[in-house]
Amino acid sequence: MVDRDLGFSLWLDFVERDYLKVEFPGLIEKGIINGATSNPSIFASAIANSEAYKEQLQTLLDKTPKEKYEALAIEDIRTAAIALRSCYDEGNDGYISIEVDPFLANNTAGTIEEGRRLFAEIGEANVMVKVPATQAGYEAMTALLADGISVNATLVFSPKQAHRCIQAMQKGIETFEEKNGGRVDAVISVFVSRFDRLLDKDLAARGIEVSKTGIYNATKIYTLVEACAKENIRTLFASTGVKDKSLEADFYMRELYAPHSVNTAPLATIEAFVTTDTLRSRLPLQEHEINSYFAKLSESGVDMDGVYRLLLDDGLKAFEKAFQEMLDNL
Repeated sequence: MVDRDLGFSLWLDFVERDYLKVEFPGLIEKGIINGATSNPSIFASAIANSEAYKEQLQTLLDKTPKEKYEALAIEDIRTAAIALRSCYDEGNDGYISIEVDPFLANNTAGTIEEGRRLFAEIGEANVMVKVPATQAGYEAMTALLADGISVNATLVFSPKQAHRCIQAMQKGIETFEEKNGGRVDAVISVFVSRFDRLLDKDLAARGIEVSKTGIYNATKIYTLVEACAKENIRTLFASTGVKDKSLEADFYMRELYAPHSVNTAPLATIEAFVTTDTLRSRLPLQEHEINSYFAKLSESGVDMDGVYRLLLDDGLKAFEKAFQEMLDNL
């Protein structure tokens, strides 16, 4: 659950129209979540598997596939934003994110234009525009934040990406504050479990403890973000669902339970997390502990720079594939 005393926020990584109208408000009222996130894969699954979109789609027959998608997504994001508005008005997060077209990942001008347009069309202040952490994305983050549009930097795997996000975010926020100020927030979405899914089999064969790389890497980035000491720039731990059945469903969430942070997770993971009897802040870890772990990986022949590149490339391609398949179906 959300712990405002600690500064821990919990966001739901899921959208689907019927769920947003029926169950979603209850999670907010109970204080279980205070925000939500979406991505191209989530929308692709929702639109393909839910009957809730058929009626609106009948009114969009003359639209292009992307126009159809945006009309559906805008309505869902607006519904979630309205449900979360009470949290937002209390200063208790209250954000819902929408991602720009994945095919714009290397297009700065296109990302800025689409981010501004989506934000304006949704028409709710508590919307975060999700931007991939690429070279084009960093520049877009600065421009959007300078406009007072909150940003969720996504597909962050490496400390170098996080550092670039911090620089871009600070610049944008400072520009906004110089112009007129007001409320604007930014989160850096660090993907966690994908490291372990990629590396654990190989690490086990080398006699290295598994299910640790994602946590140590995320902790390293969390420490970097905290060092920038900006209240409105936080680490968001993403990709915290568990695929390894030997781990408890909320394993990553408990290990990354930390002050001044956000965790976004699928519903099943959140349901497991809220039944946890005892929670204590696990972060920050000692720097020497983190460095020792990565030194061990390096000595065993693991090229973390190569891992970072692979995971980012795979993440970008996966979102492009999900988005294209959705457009094809529409």
